[in-house]
Amino acid sequence: MWPCAANPGKAAKAKDFTNQRTRKGGGIDEIERAKNRNKSKTRARVEHVFAVVKRLWGFAKVRYRGLQKNATRSFVVLGLANIYLARKRLMA
Repeated sequence: MWPCAANPGKAAKAKDFTNQRTRKGGGIDEIERAKNRNKSKTRARVEHVFAVVKRLWGFAKVRYRGLQKNATRSFVVLGLANIYLARKRLMA
């Protein structure tokens, strides 16, 4: 059984947070452009943190050690990544 019978494949209250693509020869209006810009700003902030965790500290793969241990380790690493990204502002 699908999560939403009226629209199979989509959750009932899910929102679409993907950017709308522009088509060749046709543009998008300023409202859609502003929505895309807002979504991109949010996604860029989040993806920078994951880039630090994966590239700088080598957390590309995680060994399964139990849900509690993995969750704790993830929260600590993501918190440290946020501090690392804000280090210039914190030192000022």
